[in-house]
Amino acid sequence: MNLVYKGKTKDVYALENGNYLLKFKDEVTGENGVFDPGANTVGLTIEGMGKSGLRLTKFFFEKLKDLDIPTHYINSSIEDATMTVLPAKMFGKGVEVICRYRAVGSFLRRYGLYAKEGQVLDAYVEVTLKDDLRNDPLITNEALEMLGIMTKKEYDVLVELTKRIGNIVKDELAKKGLELYDIKFEFGRVGNDNHIALIDEISGGNMRAYKDGEYIEPLKLEELMMKN
Repeated sequence: MNLVYKGKTKDVYALENGNYLLKFKDEVTGENGVFDPGANTVGLTIEGMGKSGLRLTKFFFEKLKDLDIPTHYINSSIEDATMTVLPAKMFGKGVEVICRYRAVGSFLRRYGLYAKEGQVLDAYVEVTLKDDLRNDPLITNEALEMLGIMTKKEYDVLVELTKRIGNIVKDELAKKGLELYDIKFEFGRVGNDNHIALIDEISGGNMRAYKDGEYIEPLKLEELMMKN
């Protein structure tokens, strides 16, 4: 097992059989000690966040598997905070896809002249480049195609999957009396046919959820979601 990448919230190891092992860490993205799933820096460390994030990720990835939605998930070990996944080819050097249901975070910072805080959005999808140096800039579907990052057809699949998965997460949260404000996904090309699949994670660390108008921090979110 060889370490191939140290990420902000996970480390990635290559396994001898060609698959990969993700080691979930306790760090979360944010700025100045405040959690922000849209930030591109580690903002704080929350003890137990790694295992918590994996529990929620396991829950959602197994649900997506039952619904025949493609992911890179194989299995996981909560005790070790690890997840085994299929190899995936990145779009360029990586993209992030955000599905927004309320105007908060970077959306509000960009469009605050027109948007009101908390304004309802209809599963609005944004794509950003993973580029810390340039603060993960937004990119259009035309630019993605012109720069050879993905085709128009792949972009359409990406948006359709993002809305479908986002709505599944939103509905699951609603069952617990929670409201999903926004969520960030990552996708890659998987398998010999290079089909588009969800990769990375679905956890409290990459979404914003509220209950009765009050923000629910990631560890509490996992606790509420896993409670019978």
